[in-house]
Amino acid sequence: MSDRDPQPVERQLPTEEARDLLALVREIAQREIAPKAAEEEEAGRFPREVFTLLSESGLLGLPYGAEYGGGDQPYEVYLQVLEELAMARLTVGMGVSVHTLASYALATYGTKQQQVEHLPAMLGGGLLGAYCLSEPSSGSDAASLRTKAVREGEGWVLDGTKAWITHGGIADFYTVMARTGEDGPRGITAFLVPGDAPGLSGAAPEKKMGLKGSPTAQVHLDGVRIGDDRRIGEEGQGFSIALSALDSGRLGIAACAIGLAQAALDQAVAYATERRQFGRPIADFQGLRFMIADMATQIEAGRALYLAAARLRDAGRPFARQAAMAKLHCTDTAMKVATDAVQILGGYGYTADFPAERYMREAKVLQIVEGTNQIQRMVIARHVAGPEGR
Repeated sequence: MSDRDPQPVERQLPTEEARDLLALVREIAQREIAPKAAEEEEAGRFPREVFTLLSESGLLGLPYGAEYGGGDQPYEVYLQVLEELAMARLTVGMGVSVHTLASYALATYGTKQQQVEHLPAMLGGGLLGAYCLSEPSSGSDAASLRTKAVREGEGWVLDGTKAWITHGGIADFYTVMARTGEDGPRGITAFLVPGDAPGLSGAAPEKKMGLKGSPTAQVHLDGVRIGDDRRIGEEGQGFSIALSALDSGRLGIAACAIGLAQAALDQAVAYATERRQFGRPIADFQGLRFMIADMATQIEAGRALYLAAARLRDAGRPFARQAAMAKLHCTDTAMKVATDAVQILGGYGYTADFPAERYMREAKVLQIVEGTNQIQRMVIARHVAGPEGR
């Protein structure tokens, strides 16, 4: 492997504070995350101590208000932090994105009292969150979920099973969407459920192709009792809360995808400039040079796309269409770039001696989570061509 260090990403950041923040993140990533990534992913080990460090460093609540322990950073900055973390290890970058997603409902729709009571611990108190929308029989058709919340006295009783939950079984809090009324989207309500609530349990983690260090599991709710003070928003508002959260969450996945793609490109360039065939580095051959040029161009385009969507969000303007475009393009780019990186490394790319094969396995899940890329195309088409069946 070449000793050639990858060039730092050229970033356009709005403030000196943001530049200092990215420097801190890069230092933590290079010192605490990247050196252990391959070994821990192979062992399927979740780095909880890294998330504790990120919380202590103020990096688990970046886009939320400082009054509750957040970082008061615009999404434009927060997403670039995610990219740097994912570049070092996708389990960490995606874990921070999921935690931010899990905190969104309370931070955006919670009452002042709820926010004062819960947000400081969620954003800077070492807690880790999970987001519970999908179920075994409702994935893309999320509005058909069956988990129920029934009123009992001053509170609610929750019963059901959530599926494909990142941090399932290890999270300290769960944002749960449950049915409180009629079938369809209008009968769904959001709840904040503590991880140690009696009746809540996590199944054995799924055995996955990649991202083995990030636990994904079903979460069972068997007569879980919570007070009405843990209901987020109004009854029946849960589905709109969930969709609003996913618009922002998709930008997080897009940023993570670009981080992974950048890591794969850096690996490919380092190898190609070191590996010699026919008396010269293989990076001198036009076929590989063109591959590298295409990889770099698609990464740069993806970064520009997710940042453009983030700036719309920061300005308070609609960004759902651009979020879907960013998620679609950036995750497809991650898959293509990771696959090309394996090709550039040749036989070595197919071995676990180099991280290229891990990047390829991990990239695939990014095209699936938080709305498959087929769903993103449906969302984009509705915005561009109008709803179906008019």
